[in-house]
Amino acid sequence: MAKEKFTTLKSRAVPLAIENIDTDQIIPARFLKATTRDGFGENLFRDWRYNSDNTPKADFILNDNTYSGKILVAGKNFGCGSSREHAAWAIADYGFRVVISSFFADIFKNNALNNATLPVQVSDAFLKKVFAAIEKNPATIITVDLENQKVTLEDGTSESFDINAYKKICLTNGYDDIDYLLSLREEIKQFEAAR
Repeated sequence: MAKEKFTTLKSRAVPLAIENIDTDQIIPARFLKATTRDGFGENLFRDWRYNSDNTPKADFILNDNTYSGKILVAGKNFGCGSSREHAAWAIADYGFRVVISSFFADIFKNNALNNATLPVQVSDAFLKKVFAAIEKNPATIITVDLENQKVTLEDGTSESFDINAYKKICLTNGYDDIDYLLSLREEIKQFEAAR
């Protein structure tokens, strides 16, 4: 199932300056019963966002209208814990296209990429600059340029990031793994004909 193409994203960001956010905090295990990717966003960070009576916690960042956007900026070691793909589903279903952190758990990183969400890993020093920029101006715009693999703040401060070349092709074309194979059908036919 092809997804929206990702080239450059310019967006405000939501700062979540907590380290070691595990997948059980991203989407608690009790919400893993569904088999489709839809509806997980409403339970993103459920135990941090809502009280036991389902009322929103006023002090949680996703409940603060000051912050919005398609970029989540998180503390170091984001997505650690279990390998549940539902965590990436919840991030994407909520509307985030990018997560910026100074370190991602490998399995979360791959799950995010497989679900058209770009994990942008930056240095600790640059991450501090991102948080500072958002604190100074919650409406600050962050530019994530996938083609040039660069994230840039409004003041021009930028840093490059790495991405697997195959996943970059998939994101920029809106491909999942099957779409990618289908895009090679002519080359595959030529290969088969030559054998």
